[in-house]
Order: sequence, then C-alpha cells, then structure tokens
Amino acid sequence: MAVVVFPIPLQKYTAGEKSVVVPGSTLRQLIENLAARFPEIKAHLIDPTDEDKLIPGMAALIGMDPVEEGLRTRIEPGDEVHFLPAIAGGAAAPTTRRTG
Repeated sequence: MAVVVFPIPLQKYTAGEKSVVVPGSTLRQLIENLAARFPEIKAHLIDPTDEDKLIPGMAALIGMDPVEEGLRTRIEPGDEVHFLPAIAGGAAAPTTRRTG
C-alpha cells in the first residue's frame, strides 16, 4: 500500500482527507482505487482525452522523484505519492520608481 498525499485543491474531492493509504502496484491502479473511495477524484487526475496520462497541469511524485513513465509507473509498498497541480497566477510585486 502507498500513502497518497493530497494538496489543498484536491482535498475537496477527498472529503477533506489530507492523505490516505491506498493499494496499487502502478499509478493507474492507485488512481482506480482512489476513485473507488472518492468517485470525483479521477476526473481531476486522469486526462479525459488520453486515459494513459494525468490531466494537463497535474504532476505526480513518488517519494521525491517525478513520475516519468506515466500511469504505468510502478509503486512499491510504503511509497509516498503526491499529486501536484500546476500553480498559476500571482502578480509581481509592484516596483517603485524614483523620480527627480
């Protein structure tokens, strides 16, 4: 079983759970098992146009390593899996200009 850690934006689909223990030997199996427990989560992880990929803007880490083999990536018992949505927006701090 792996420990899956959810960022705040995904916690609204996990009934507020910050982390859960889920079985699965691949990232795909892990997500399917998550979806059995939290039905809404799959739509926020799997790309509907290519079910072999995460949605655009979503990354997964196993431990500290980014997933590079997509949903076929192997997961070992005790691994910690993090789903990370892209961070967008924000404004640069205003600059002050000296005149005169």
